[in-house]
Amino acid sequence: MGKASVAEIKELMSATGVGMMDCKKALEENDGDREKAIEFLREKGLATQAKKSGRAAAEGVVTAVVKGEVGVILEINTETDFAANTDDVRNFVAAVAETIIEKNPADVDALMNVTISGGSNTVSEALTDLAGMKIRENIVIRRFVRFEGKLASYIHNGGSIGVLVKMDTDLDADAVALIGKDVAMQSAALGAAYVKREDVPAEVIENERKIMMTQMAEDPKMAGKPDQVKNKIIDGKVEKFYKENCLLEQAFVKDDKVSVQGYVDAEAKKLGGSIKVVECIRFERGEGIEKKVDDFAAEVASMTK
Repeated sequence: MGKASVAEIKELMSATGVGMMDCKKALEENDGDREKAIEFLREKGLATQAKKSGRAAAEGVVTAVVKGEVGVILEINTETDFAANTDDVRNFVAAVAETIIEKNPADVDALMNVTISGGSNTVSEALTDLAGMKIRENIVIRRFVRFEGKLASYIHNGGSIGVLVKMDTDLDADAVALIGKDVAMQSAALGAAYVKREDVPAEVIENERKIMMTQMAEDPKMAGKPDQVKNKIIDGKVEKFYKENCLLEQAFVKDDKVSVQGYVDAEAKKLGGSIKVVECIRFERGEGIEKKVDDFAAEVASMTK
């Protein structure tokens, strides 16, 4: 049984919403393995599905841009929120997004070596100049995805979340733009892990069923019920999992009487065509990046002696 660090405890608390001592115990019971600790807490009924953005966020900007039938979603990180909101950084983010649209680089490494849109330097040279001469803090081009086709985008809260949606449709881009934006806003608000149930890996559902069965075994009211009854209850819970975690099966935020799929189908019918949401990419600023623990250590130390 290993000893949990302050950073690990804080991270698990943030990811699950569970109290400090329970998180400490879960980590120590599972030798510091975060994913096993989350599963341990869920089996005990203390945590639901872990939040995607469980780890502390870095600063920076997320943007999503569509030009014609080409679009990009991009995250660039800075050390401070102040730097992220300067005109210099915002202009750099816009230029990098334009570069990705124009040059179609394979990845971030390839992007660094192409000439930045509207300039004569490479993206790498422009970044070095911005970080070293103007902003004077670390700036990182973290990730991007580029799509071609019928697209829609949405940026939330000035760049804290960005979403890029790709649709397969027989309608023109202007006709489906608002519908696609509504889907993107849904993703920004609720952060579904998958677009449709077919995207959910079989092992994920198998693990969900295992956790649910363990929860029932530890519930005195459920433990004695026949397996047939338990499996039927679990089938219902799996359906709920799909409705919570698959974008197209979620209740539509603008009208919770219909699903997102229902909304898309109804709007497509009004326009005399069909729309299929093919892909949806959601970036949340700083997702998965750890920051300094600060004064939390003293608080944990005082409570865990």
